[in-house]
Amino acid sequence: MASETTVATGPYELRFDAGRSCLDLLATAHPDERLGAARPLRAWIAASGLVPVGTPLRHVDGSWVTRFGELRSLIGRLTGQLVHLPPVADPRSLEQALARLNDLARPAPPATRAVRAPDGTLVRELHGPPDCAALLGAVARDAVELLTDPEARACLRQCEGDNCPIVYLDTSRGRRRRWCSSEICGNRERVARHRRRAALARA
Repeated sequence: MASETTVATGPYELRFDAGRSCLDLLATAHPDERLGAARPLRAWIAASGLVPVGTPLRHVDGSWVTRFGELRSLIGRLTGQLVHLPPVADPRSLEQALARLNDLARPAPPATRAVRAPDGTLVRELHGPPDCAALLGAVARDAVELLTDPEARACLRQCEGDNCPIVYLDTSRGRRRRWCSSEICGNRERVARHRRRAALARA
């Protein structure tokens, strides 16, 4: 099973258990909006591994929120078709979404360099503050790689939890993972099962 990571940032809880950065971005829309402002978006970028630890992100503003929201919507529409979510009424809109995803995937990723840390070890940092197009490009390319890799596509699953639309990559042994998170949806299912058994026993 993929490792499950949760990052709390004030009132926001960000999850990184879907198995790909593009799917982790998709998960930020459930159960409520997680990236509705610059602050949680900064936290998501930092925790996602898109940039080295400690990268300054003070320049991330509301315009980035809108652009990341657009990319998230595109990823949701394109991956949704692969896990049998409700079909899109107009197939042309899927082609338009794919074209836009390809456009977003074009920019080069943020340039990195090796520098000496205070203890003398080499660490990675960016040449300068990352721009929005470069980070969008990194996530969009991850989505392109996912959508074009037959083996990865075969591992896409939608969570079996009640009313949970989260899509994840099932890399577990035997491909038996049922939930986006065993700690969240899996635990809810176990609690519900226990309550059903208890109710039957009382009856």
